[in-house]
Amino acid sequence: MRYIGDIYRPPSEAYSLLVQVTIGCSHNKCTFCNMYKAKQFKVRKPEEVLEDLAWARSHYNRVERIFLCDGDALCLANHKLLVILDYIKEHFPECERVTTYGRATDVIRKTDEELRELKEHGLEMVYIGAESGSQKILDKVNKGETREELIEGVQRLEKAGIKTSVTFISGLAGPDDWEEHAIETGKMIAEMNASYVSLLTLMLQPPAPLLDDYREGKFKLLTAEEVLAETCLMLQYARPSKPCVFRSNHASNYVSLRGNLPMDNESMIASLKRCMENRGLLKDERFRML
Repeated sequence: MRYIGDIYRPPSEAYSLLVQVTIGCSHNKCTFCNMYKAKQFKVRKPEEVLEDLAWARSHYNRVERIFLCDGDALCLANHKLLVILDYIKEHFPECERVTTYGRATDVIRKTDEELRELKEHGLEMVYIGAESGSQKILDKVNKGETREELIEGVQRLEKAGIKTSVTFISGLAGPDDWEEHAIETGKMIAEMNASYVSLLTLMLQPPAPLLDDYREGKFKLLTAEEVLAETCLMLQYARPSKPCVFRSNHASNYVSLRGNLPMDNESMIASLKRCMENRGLLKDERFRML
């Protein structure tokens, strides 16, 4: 397999075959993100991707999952993506699912027919970083997408039969706007009706621009207790109309939560409150990581 630069994938893709379809991220301007700053965005030629898949087929007896990297392979036109998906379906018949990162704006540019076509050819799930439900915070971190676009993108994927896993970031608003961040994020989760929602906790690493703001005193990180209070408030509003798997068990989180929205909201809020009363239940800073 040929890889250019550092490779990132969701935690749930730990045992997946990672195949670079794009190099870097087409947006790459989010102030909290350090992942693709060292890369110049490029779409790989489909024949190069197929060569890597052919190499993998010759070396691995069984490949059950394949994740298409880098930041947003969904930005490719359908005729290019279908070549890759069809090759996987033909040469990896044992593959149970194909997934990728995607931006909501990538989704919106595709027609409903094109999204159904991707599903029919094997795309099972798209990971979308929504980060916040607040337009104010989205603008502050230079997300490049609106609240409405994020909601529409998730809803259209789900309607087409493609599951979505949407990520939000605790602490992204800092101490000044944490309540708006929590409430609007909870409302967005309720409206999106995604299949999966995950919650990370903000950690800043170079060369993320927000790290410079933190060092200069322009941005403040929330304390562990403040992060938990924010999550409690968010869960009060995160009540989708269909069951949604919720996870807050990333290495960056102070407390691990697992449940289904909206059925387990109250029990998860109770768990957070117990941890707020007993700081010994919180993950030590030394063990938090991205």
